[in-house]
This record gives sequence, C-alpha cells and structure tokens, in this order.
Amino acid sequence: MTTIELESADLVLVSREGLQLDVASLQGLWTEAQYLKLTDQTNHLIEFTDGDIEVLPMPTSRHQEILALLFELLLMYVRPRGGKVLFASLRLQIRPGKYREPDILLLRDKADPRYQDAFWLGADLVVEVVSPDAPERDTVSKVADYAEAGVPEYWIINPLDDSVTVLVLDGAAYAEVGVFRRGDVAQSRLLEGFVVEVNALFDAAQ
Repeated sequence: MTTIELESADLVLVSREGLQLDVASLQGLWTEAQYLKLTDQTNHLIEFTDGDIEVLPMPTSRHQEILALLFELLLMYVRPRGGKVLFASLRLQIRPGKYREPDILLLRDKADPRYQDAFWLGADLVVEVVSPDAPERDTVSKVADYAEAGVPEYWIINPLDDSVTVLVLDGAAYAEVGVFRRGDVAQSRLLEGFVVEVNALFDAAQ
C-alpha cells in the first residue's frame, strides 16, 4: 500500500514500510484513470496532460482572499438565475487526456449536462488568479487550454499588476474584451449586468 506526499511540487509515493519513489521518471506514462485516482487522494492541485502531471503551488492568502470575493459576487449573480459556480479544487476536462483545475468554474444552468460530480465536462466561464511562481501558466498556457475546451469567457485576475483581463471566445481563440485596472469596472460579456470594481477586488487582500 502507498500513500501520497507532495514536497516542493515534487510527487513522491511512500510505501507503508517508508520506501520512497520519486515518480518524475513516470512522466508521460500516467493514465487518465491513474490521474483521477491520484487527485482523489490529495487536496493539492494537480493538472494532467497526455500522461504528464503537474503539481501546482499552494495558493497564498492574498490569492485566496481575491478568489473568495469574486466567488461570492458570482454566486450572488448566478444562484437566482439558476446557475452553478464552484471553486478549486475541482477538475475540468479540457478534452480526454487533459485536465485543468481552475480557481473558479461557472455554468449558467445548473442542469447543464457538463456538470458532473467527479469532474466537469465544460464550463461557461472560468477564472484564474495568477500565481507569482509562473505567471505565464495562467496568462499564456491556460488561454490556449480554455480556448481548446470551448469555454466562452475567461477571466485572468493578476495580483502582480492589479489587473483583470476578460477574454471571450471568438472562433477557436480568445479575443480581449478589456484589461481593467484600478479605478476601472471589469465587465462580463457573457453574464449580462455582471460587473466588478477592480479596486474592491484587490483591496480585499489588504
């Protein structure tokens, strides 16, 4: 029997006898079923692409405070309209063999068949709060990922420069609705009437 430990974003399998196995050598060989089983046994964020797993860093307090405020605002918007919004950790299937764990996932209709218990098969809107360790993950890589998944709207909340970027799907790629900064009001194109004061969002973490 093995247990799972995560140390400095390295994945280690530990036997009951204390034997440790660094599983970096298994990169490229993980199956989708193994990834799903693995993430069922830890509260760390782990993403998966075609046999490779990536352990994401633990979020900071500032990250979580920004996330909490935006989640509350989205919840107040979608709940009376029959929608569903949840926060990490929850898996989103980009396609078979590829999974991400967005900070926030939203569906406008809670009866949408993409809403599943183990993982969602899609979303209408996702949100990522940029991590300082690798900002390009959220600002470049996941732009391509969520476009591949057909997610209509993607919000990038960047505490590194206090900006909110709203992207909407235009064909197979995203188009920029706007980059909103302090003093601005960020607006959704998908959710009619949903706006967020940028100052309030980033001041939530102070």
